[in-house]
Amino acid sequence: MYDYLKGHLVSKQLNSYRGSHIVVDVNNIGYLISTGKRTIEKLNEDEEVKIYVSLSHKEDSMSLTGFITKEERDIFNILQSVSGIGVKLALLILDEFSISELIDIMIREDAKELSRAKGVGSKVAQKIILELKDKLINWSNVTPVDVEDIETTQDVNQEAIIEVQSVLISLGYSANEAKGAIKEILNYKKDCTKTEDILKYSLEYLSRMT
Repeated sequence: MYDYLKGHLVSKQLNSYRGSHIVVDVNNIGYLISTGKRTIEKLNEDEEVKIYVSLSHKEDSMSLTGFITKEERDIFNILQSVSGIGVKLALLILDEFSISELIDIMIREDAKELSRAKGVGSKVAQKIILELKDKLINWSNVTPVDVEDIETTQDVNQEAIIEVQSVLISLGYSANEAKGAIKEILNYKKDCTKTEDILKYSLEYLSRMT
């Protein structure tokens, strides 16, 4: 229903009886948007903001959760696709890990590292990784990037490139957008050969393009 809201940041609250949230005025309507610590720390009151939102609809209520980047919002939605993971726990996970860190954990299947997040025990961590890895890296539906088409002097593992492209496509980017970002990063970032590094800088590049 909503992709993003653009307006004036009226207030932000890290801890309140309503939880961590911001209020954004859009055409004289104040939207109460739940969010996490990472997002709140990056925002300043009385400034114009663009917040990517996710609408949660329960039997007796509707609520918005918001993020500064589309990637954070999309990962938030993917996290909630795991049974037993709701808004609160998904936000706690995203407060603990950046997007690239979280995806790297999924790729490495590091349940111990994931369990660092508040409210995530070892069993929950294993469940999240089990259910999410295939959603983030859907090998059968992704056309691999041709490494030879990327002019770079760096020694890049093709598997790392395929993993990064798969994740970017799972986040809603087109194959051409993913390929363009990867080419840009490998051409201009030195010593960027690991999956987590290529992914991190590709996400940063794509976020600047939106």
